[in-house]
Amino acid sequence: QVQVVESGGGLVQAGGSLKLSCTASENIFMFNAMGWFRQAPGKERELVATINVGGKINYADSVKGRFTISRDGARKMVYLQMNSLKPEDTAVYYCNARVLQHNTWGQGTQVTVTQ
Repeated sequence: QVQVVESGGGLVQAGGSLKLSCTASENIFMFNAMGWFRQAPGKERELVATINVGGKINYADSVKGRFTISRDGARKMVYLQMNSLKPEDTAVYYCNARVLQHNTWGQGTQVTVTQ
């Protein structure tokens, strides 16, 4: 069974940086896409950034220019570098791995950005 595990969340001041990591149990190139989603209290889960098997990257407009998604196939990892963090980035961040219509989610990692 495919598993993904996030790490790297924490508490940071506005303007600071964090790097999230997602470790997959399988070769990441077996997935059609991997990515990061987030869910703030009282809000729907939303896309942050995705990277597909061919390397095409997609970002939410709210994080463009501040967040960078990357991957390391040898380590079976996907990363999310988050710079210039804002309080509105506060959320639980989830790693996602998708094969066709099947999604695998991690347990989530909390990111809290203070003023």
